[in-house]
Formats: sequence, C-alpha cells, structure tokens
Amino acid sequence: MTILNTQTSQQPNKNILKDDALEQGLAYCAQHHPHLKQAISERYDELVPDMSDSLIEWAYGRHYSREGLDARTRQLATLAALTALGGQTAPQLKVNIEHSLAVGATRREITEVIWQMAVYGGLPAAINGLNAAQEIFDALDNAPI
Repeated sequence: MTILNTQTSQQPNKNILKDDALEQGLAYCAQHHPHLKQAISERYDELVPDMSDSLIEWAYGRHYSREGLDARTRQLATLAALTALGGQTAPQLKVNIEHSLAVGATRREITEVIWQMAVYGGLPAAINGLNAAQEIFDALDNAPI
C-alpha cells in the first residue's frame, strides 16, 4: 500500500491511499462501465504491465469519482475536451460518448456539447466529433435486440 501526500497551499495535508483510489475507481467502473477494466487489461496490460490498474486508479478513482460534479457532467466535460483536442482523439471520444450515455446524458446533450466546441476547437474538430457521435448512435440503433 502506497500513501501519497497531496498537500497543496490551498488544502490541508491529506494522505490518500493508492489502494483506496484503485478500489474507488473499480467501484465506479463496476457501476457505470462494467466491462471497461477487462477491455483495457486485455488490450494494454501485456504491452504496459498494470496499465489498466493505473488508469482505473488515476482517472476513475481520483477524478471521475470526486465530489463536486455528478458523473453525467464529468462525462460531458470529457467530451468537450476530447472534441476540442481534435481528430486524433476519435477513439477515446467514441468510448466516452458511450460512457456519457451510460451515465444518463442524452444524445441531444452530447451533440450540443460537441457542437459548442466549434467555437473553441474549430469547425473541423466539431465535425469530427459529430461524426464520432453519429457512428456510435448508428451502431446503437442497429444493434441486435
């Protein structure tokens, strides 16, 4: 078990147990994205040992499960960032569109957030984002029941 000191000038000394963050991330994923850990592990852990644990601990245990924003709002913020970053993020954008739907975001909210990024990331980035969203929506609409 590793103890991380997260002291900043704005917050008192607060030790966070790494194992606790991993457990919190695993719990978050079990609730919202039950197959994510296995998918990441199968894809990357042989290439980068323990990548799945690192990602789950850091992204989901320390960021997505924080208080202050609900899961839907966090996911919509993630879509905005990935869209503004541009076309190179298309694979992550598609996964996070699915995750946004899983936590209750509507298709309209998703497309509006992506479209809003035309102002900040440019029209090509927004168009690429809308294309990614349309691919996900089409796949869901055409999935066997």
